Amino acid sequence: MKSQTPPIDLKVLPNAPGVYKYFNKETLIYVGKAKNLKKRVSSYFNKQSGVSLKTRKLVKEIEKVEYIIVDSEYDALLLENNLIKENQPKYNILLKDDKSFPFICISKDRFPKIFSTRRDELNEGDYYGPYTSVKALNNVLELIRKLYKVRTCNYLLSEKNIADNKFKVCLEYHIGNCLGPCEGLQSEADYLLEINEARHIIKGHLKTVKDHFLSRMTSASEQLNFELAQEYKSKIEFLDKFQSRTVIVNKKLKEIDVLTVTSTEKKAFVNYMRVDNGIINISDSLTLNKRLDESDEQILELLIIELRERFKSSSKTILSNKQFECWDESLEVIVPQIGDKKKLVELSLKNALFHKKESISQTEKSKQRESRVTQQLMKDLKLKTVPNHIECFDNSNIQGTNPVASMVCFKNGKASKKDYRHFKIKTVEGPDDFGSMREIVFRRYKRLQEEKLDFPDLIIVDGGKGQLHAACDALKELGVYSDVPIIGIAKRLEEIYYPEDSIPLHISKKSESLKLIQQLRDEAHRFAITFHRSLRSKGQIKSELDDISGIGEKTKMTLLKEYKSFNKIQSALDSDLIQLIGKAKAKIIIDYVQKKGSN
Repeated sequence: MKSQTPPIDLKVLPNAPGVYKYFNKETLIYVGKAKNLKKRVSSYFNKQSGVSLKTRKLVKEIEKVEYIIVDSEYDALLLENNLIKENQPKYNILLKDDKSFPFICISKDRFPKIFSTRRDELNEGDYYGPYTSVKALNNVLELIRKLYKVRTCNYLLSEKNIADNKFKVCLEYHIGNCLGPCEGLQSEADYLLEINEARHIIKGHLKTVKDHFLSRMTSASEQLNFELAQEYKSKIEFLDKFQSRTVIVNKKLKEIDVLTVTSTEKKAFVNYMRVDNGIINISDSLTLNKRLDESDEQILELLIIELRERFKSSSKTILSNKQFECWDESLEVIVPQIGDKKKLVELSLKNALFHKKESISQTEKSKQRESRVTQQLMKDLKLKTVPNHIECFDNSNIQGTNPVASMVCFKNGKASKKDYRHFKIKTVEGPDDFGSMREIVFRRYKRLQEEKLDFPDLIIVDGGKGQLHAACDALKELGVYSDVPIIGIAKRLEEIYYPEDSIPLHISKKSESLKLIQQLRDEAHRFAITFHRSLRSKGQIKSELDDISGIGEKTKMTLLKEYKSFNKIQSALDSDLIQLIGKAKAKIIIDYVQKKGSN
């Protein structure tokens, strides 16, 4: 498979676990998890063989890449599952079914049962998990049942039913797996004590249980009961493999918005997560420009409204790393200090901080590139100073009509559009490119002289020797010819011309400095053409209305849009004209038509 240019700089990807999302032009097409995001995402775009047709087709469609950092590969798997269920990407086929990861549930019965389930009904009891491995879950359940006497029947063990001897002990009692609470052979207090001990195992509080097993294993070994010792050793291994609960999915968290922020002097970096029914199904990172003296809290106060509307959140709780006021009094903003809520905020902030790091890195790279290009341009053109401020001129006319010109400005290698200027040619008749160039260069730098503004570090003229000579004449007339470096660029062979030098300079076609000059030239040409077309379009709409004093361009266009021609305007009813453009303007046209008719 040929390597494809990735839509993201692979170097900025983190060496951390997480979930990556691929988008085409319209929608999300694939969600994947990774132990190392940089390696996994890079693998899609590196040249390789033996990949499937599906993967090749997927890579061709990728237009955008997003990612979410998590704490572990286990969390990545769970979040991947949630996002696939939520968005149903077309290239995900393994996790698009209705199945979800299993949980362990401790029921709300008087004598609680402990069982596995994939259902989400929170009113059944307390849920723990989820488990990515059914085997691991079964091992925990098996361990609990071997350690503790927990019932598996579905009897309704109310005080009345037990007192009425409604039930009889079953086989589980006779083989030692149950102590017979159905016949009152085990008290509720003793049963709940064992259930509470089982909770410690499920929650991952394993030290007490491990110590218990180690003690039993040691005792069995001393008694040369190696088979029993091996059994306890296996149980310890089960505990070691057990995955404790995660903040990616925690049924006790219910519906929550998580909003965190970190900032620099000019920008704020925000991460938003939506927890729906205990599951993170949305994570989005944003970059915002900060206004003067705007605090992080003020940013969150305004942003939470927009984000809740965008992602259709109905939660009443917002977790954040900053305490901020919320316009909706029904919402509660919490800055948690401990527990799973604190972990959620830390996870969100981790994504915001990485987004900030990535943005700063990209900005620094951009600055380094701009500096490198202007430094290279100085060397290639043999300039005395770095050309951080460059201005480029171009003319535009068609058969001498509506002659115009443009000047574009680049500062530090980037377009500075607020400094762009366009010119209507005033002193030149007909298609005279040389005369037009001389006029606009003179007008531009005459004004800079009068306003005592800084001159550019380099002037570029779009054209060959003729245009360059004309521009130089203008600078000589102003007395600044020797103060500002000036060059011309000829389109045909991309030759660079110096004043008073007949031999052009050829810069390598691969050079970044030549590409910068070409970018300036092309931008000046685009800006001039746009202005010329605008004037030409206006010039093509000629009407007798132009001769009527007091009728401006806006009124003219309103009338022509409605009546198409002046002849139809003359035939229009006075009342219709008054309704369309007002009494005063209508009177001007009516008087003009009457005067014209009388003549």
